[in-house]
Amino acid sequence: MNERKAGRTVGEIMTRDPIVVRADAPLAEVARLLDRHHISGLPVVDGSGALVGVVSHTDLLRARATEHLWANWPGLAVRHLMTSPALSVGAGTTISEAAQLMERERVHRLVIVGEDGRTPIGIISTADLVHTMAEEHGHD
Repeated sequence: MNERKAGRTVGEIMTRDPIVVRADAPLAEVARLLDRHHISGLPVVDGSGALVGVVSHTDLLRARATEHLWANWPGLAVRHLMTSPALSVGAGTTISEAAQLMERERVHRLVIVGEDGRTPIGIISTADLVHTMAEEHGHD
């Protein structure tokens, strides 16, 4: 059983159908979505639904802490603060591979894309990985 768990994929643990935001949306919309859904980051898509970036609490904090950005907050769109390109992987990526990528790139989430390589179908966060670790090793 542990052998099967070692080969688990991000597709098995991802949050499906992630909430996304368009790159041209106002930053206030991102703040509302993050707060309302109690999440820390969102995939950013273009008009066709293709992944173009990620926006997170950290990005919003940077805007609040940077005088020029905060002064211009009402006129800023998601594209002005998002991290681009977003780190993404396919659903078949192992949890171990995802953890290594997140640690190496120092990110807190990965967007899982569909077979087209561009449409967000899920998301995993560091919290998801910690939860999986607790499940797998909590009974030792």
